[in-house]
Amino acid sequence: MEVDCYNGVEFVSPEESRGIRNRLFREHVAYCVRNSPFYRETLGGIDPSDPDVCVENITELPFTEKSHIESRNDDFLAVSASRIVDIVQSSGTTGKPTRVMYTERDLERLAYNERQSFAGCGISSDDIVLLTCTMDRCFVAGLAYFLGIRSLGAAAVRNGHGSMSSHLEVIRNMAPTAIVGVPTFLRKLGLYMQEEGLDPEGTEVTRLICIGEPLRDRNLDFLKLGRDIEEIWGAKAYSTYASSETVTTFCECTGQQGGHLHTDLAVVEIVDEEGRIVPDGKPGEVVVTPLAVEGMPLIRFKTGDISFILSDKCSCGRFSSRLGPIIGRKKQMMKVRGTTIYPQALYSALDEIAEVSEYYIVVDSEDDLSDDVTVCVSVIGDDVAPGLIQDKLQARIRVKPDIVVEDEEKVRSCVYSSKSRKPIHFIDKRKRDW
Repeated sequence: MEVDCYNGVEFVSPEESRGIRNRLFREHVAYCVRNSPFYRETLGGIDPSDPDVCVENITELPFTEKSHIESRNDDFLAVSASRIVDIVQSSGTTGKPTRVMYTERDLERLAYNERQSFAGCGISSDDIVLLTCTMDRCFVAGLAYFLGIRSLGAAAVRNGHGSMSSHLEVIRNMAPTAIVGVPTFLRKLGLYMQEEGLDPEGTEVTRLICIGEPLRDRNLDFLKLGRDIEEIWGAKAYSTYASSETVTTFCECTGQQGGHLHTDLAVVEIVDEEGRIVPDGKPGEVVVTPLAVEGMPLIRFKTGDISFILSDKCSCGRFSSRLGPIIGRKKQMMKVRGTTIYPQALYSALDEIAEVSEYYIVVDSEDDLSDDVTVCVSVIGDDVAPGLIQDKLQARIRVKPDIVVEDEEKVRSCVYSSKSRKPIHFIDKRKRDW
């Protein structure tokens, strides 16, 4: 596959794109069977040239689990080691890092993916884009965004995990028109700038590309975090979703209603607990088959993330399906006295409680029937009782967890750890075989 030959396929009707997608899918399966030791073994009886090997029959192929990659990491490599040009780490099911290896062509594919994504939310070669995500520590995100911006012809400012003051100086001196970063960090940066006398609304920034955290709820309405950063910056905020293993990004377009699937780059399914595909709009686990990957190709990779598919035509004119916000992680699902809940639902509810200034959640369990959930919060004011927060949570999400009020400095030291590039709002102490 030439990575640029299907530019615009998302704008053609589903009927027209089906043939292209099935051909690419069949080529991908054939490549996996021919070159990947893992798939040569697991798919050995399949004839990729058979017309029945198509997207419509994808459920006849087995899933690929993260545990497979962890236990048989080298068996997923489909090229000679000499062709690998970049290696990143991704966490496994037990926390043991696994290697994800890319060829030069994979990086070209990644650049194409990011270019299409950035273009979809209105970024062009006229833009200057500040990247607040790192390119080091074996993470692929910073590299991916840099490649995409470069491919688009825009100018990239790679300030990475710089200090607040360094980002402020970059914004003053280089006048970026867009910023890529974690939304909680962008909110913090915007507030810092206000304190330092530079109003974010008065800068040239018009777009915020948000990574690592959801901006929207199940109904595609902004969470408080999304509302905050658009208000602070006076700019449009766009959400993205990606994973190291799939080498594929789903980014919102100017319509801001879900991340577009690039039809020529991936097949996405949403499945229930039994592995059955669920109807569009219904939540389930995100399963991705990234097409035309060379180094470590995957088929039906179970991401562990919970979301849903939107398949109606988007206001931007694309027919390609869109991935909704990430509702939660499968392994983070909690059962609280008969109610199933994901941390994101608690985050959203806590963000709406004015008395709560910061928080983290601790979940433990003595059995598989119910989890013990404790919400540790710092509060604004001296007379905020735990019962008030409990009642507000119960009214919003039908769950009444234990509430512990702690000093804000203590809470923030747990949330903003030097060991993590993202805020830690969820601590799982359950001992379970996921």
